[in-house]
Amino acid sequence: MVPLFEILRIALRALRANKLRSALTMLGIIIGVAAVIAMFAVGSGANRRITEQISSMGSNLLVVIPGATTSSGRSFGAGSGPTLTLDDAWAIADECPSVAAVAPRVNGVAQIVYGNANWSTSVQGTSPSMIGIRNWEIEQGRNLSLSDLRSAAKVCLLGQTVARQLFGGLDPIDQVIRINKVPMRVIGLLAAKGSSAYGSDQDDTVIVPVTTAQKRLFGGPFPDKVQTIMVQALSAEALASAEREVTALLAQRHRIRPGQENDFSIRNLSEIMEAARESTRVMSLLLASIASVSLLVGGIGIMNIMLVSVTERTREIGIRMALGARTADVLVQFLAEALIMSLLGGAMGIALGVGGAFLLSRVAGWATLVSPFSVGLSFGFSAFIGVFFGFYPAWKASRLSPIEALRYE
Repeated sequence: MVPLFEILRIALRALRANKLRSALTMLGIIIGVAAVIAMFAVGSGANRRITEQISSMGSNLLVVIPGATTSSGRSFGAGSGPTLTLDDAWAIADECPSVAAVAPRVNGVAQIVYGNANWSTSVQGTSPSMIGIRNWEIEQGRNLSLSDLRSAAKVCLLGQTVARQLFGGLDPIDQVIRINKVPMRVIGLLAAKGSSAYGSDQDDTVIVPVTTAQKRLFGGPFPDKVQTIMVQALSAEALASAEREVTALLAQRHRIRPGQENDFSIRNLSEIMEAARESTRVMSLLLASIASVSLLVGGIGIMNIMLVSVTERTREIGIRMALGARTADVLVQFLAEALIMSLLGGAMGIALGVGGAFLLSRVAGWATLVSPFSVGLSFGFSAFIGVFFGFYPAWKASRLSPIEALRYE
């Protein structure tokens, strides 16, 4: 058997003899590997961005929404009915064993004024547990307290966007702003969260005690009503039981008879976000599959060139066999040439793919993430392509008759 070093030396010499042809043959592998890595990077980056956005919204969450109102036979859709109250929220927190935390919410849009600056933003009336449920952090100051809720205190927490618009670089803590002309003291500054999974700015918000929102800011004909109740289960495994417990409790409190439609609905955010993640994964695989077609095209190119090489070197094969080369030696020699072309193309494709992913991130602003898995998969697939498509030409070369090969012109 010919030593491995000698096989590689002969293979490299054969490839150098036709540099342009070898480079063009490797081009298909280079483009294929680069495309697969870049597409995987785009898909993985999008998946990571969605995961971060989901984490910013909180984990193990259920959202309880009021039922629909109907007027003159016309339904206004889920969430339009005043069917949820603060007492419902506190009952869920006290009586549902699978629930870790509860945060009722009353939302509205208001004009915020400080000095000569003003800003229109979302105002959320909620409880202190909202900060923990949303995985939010207090960058400065303190959170809302139960005392603030009981007294409907005129205090608030500012998101980063609102603080920047009103105060610029000044410290907002203990400053007094006006929300719908009501003076409110700033007691805390929320840490930055960025965009939500739906593209909205989570930092463009003001948080006040839910009782303050009900009594001082957004009072209406139903002062005790809330728009939504956010419920955090003890764990992901407890989500199903928490949903059952909340449904049973609210049905009992609202006197919903068996067979009667509930006047509320419960949405599982974890299921919604998992569906979004799954869609991203499918899209990532689809993009990578389309890109891998280039690898197949490159493999076919290797086969064609190797067949041409076998034809051109028929006399050389005959001389080798006449000098004692075995069938296996010829087979391994041509396989080595095909494998080297595919591996060199794969290595250059990896460099091009990583560089392309970096450029997409810097120039186009796309979130990209190059994973070792995609690099290893692409390189391994390129090696497989070289062996698979190089085998037939190598087998054909090894089956040549020495006498016929020597007579070939």
